[in-house]
Amino acid sequence: MDDIVQGAGLRADPAAKGDSDMAPIRKIGIIGAGQMGSGIAHVVALSGYDVVLHDLAKERVDAALSTIDKNLARQVASGKISDEERRKTISRISYAETLAGLGDADLVIEAATEDETVKRKIFVALCPVIKPDAIVATNTSSISITRLAASTDRPEHFIGLHFMNPAPVMELVEMIRGIATEDVTFGRTREFVETLGKTVAVSEDFPAFMVNRILLPMINEAVYTLYEGVGSVDAIDTAMRLGAHHPMGPLQLADFIGLDTCLSIMQVLYEGLADSKYRPCPLLVKYVEAGWLGRKTKRGFYDYRGEKPMPTR
Repeated sequence: MDDIVQGAGLRADPAAKGDSDMAPIRKIGIIGAGQMGSGIAHVVALSGYDVVLHDLAKERVDAALSTIDKNLARQVASGKISDEERRKTISRISYAETLAGLGDADLVIEAATEDETVKRKIFVALCPVIKPDAIVATNTSSISITRLAASTDRPEHFIGLHFMNPAPVMELVEMIRGIATEDVTFGRTREFVETLGKTVAVSEDFPAFMVNRILLPMINEAVYTLYEGVGSVDAIDTAMRLGAHHPMGPLQLADFIGLDTCLSIMQVLYEGLADSKYRPCPLLVKYVEAGWLGRKTKRGFYDYRGEKPMPTR
C-alpha cells in the first residue's frame, strides 16, 4: 500500500460502495465545533455527505455554522464553488444536542481538545450509542491511536485521521492505524478521505506522527530562541519568513495553532520519546499558564486586541 495517495478532488458519491461488504459511508458525525471540527464539517459537507455536528455548547455550533457559511461565501466569490453549492453544503449540516444524535452515523470523527483524558471520556460515552459497525476516527495531532482505541469497544474499527489546519485549505490528511485497526477499516476510511479531494500520507503510530514531529520542535526551538534573548518575536518571525521562505513565522504559527495545543504536543513528544530535545520551552509553559494561548484568546506571542497584531516580547 502506497504511503502517499493523491485525492481525486471530486465530489463524493456517498452511495458508492467500498472494497468491503460493510455499509457504505454516507453520514458523518463530528464531535467538537471548534476550529478543527468546523473546518472538517465544511470539507465533508461540501463533498456531498450529511454531517451531524455535536458540541457541549450549542452556541459553539451556531458560531461554527456562521464561520462555515462565511468561508463558503469566500469560495463563491473566488469562483471555486457556486452559490447553490454553498446553500446545499449548509443544508447538509445538522446539530446533535447529545452523542445519541450521532447514532446513525457511519463514521464519527472526534475533533475535541488535544487532551487524552477528554478524548477517552468521549469515546467511552460514544460507543454505546452508535452503530456496531460504525467507524470511529480521531483527529488527534499527537496522541497514540492504539491507546485511544483501547478505550473503545471497537479498536478494529478505530483510526487516526489528522486533518491539517485550516481543513478547508490544507491538502493533507495524515492517516494513522492503531495496532488493532483492520485493513477494511483503513481501506474504507482512505476511500472516504480521497472523495474529499485530500492527499493521504500514512504515518506509523508514533508520538506526534510525521507533520507535528517535525513542525512542533521547530516552533519550540523558536520559543527557546526568544526565551534566550537571541531575537525578538518580530525578528524571529521575519527571519524565518524571509530567510527560509515560510509563509508564516514560527511564533505567528504557534499563535494560530494555539499555544496550549503546541505545549500538549511537545509534552506528548517529550514523554513518549524520552529525549531531552523535545523538552517544552519554559516560556511556552509560562504563556499557557497565563492563559495567553494565541489568536483564540487575543494574546499570545502577539497581542491581537488592537487593529494590528503587536509582539508581546
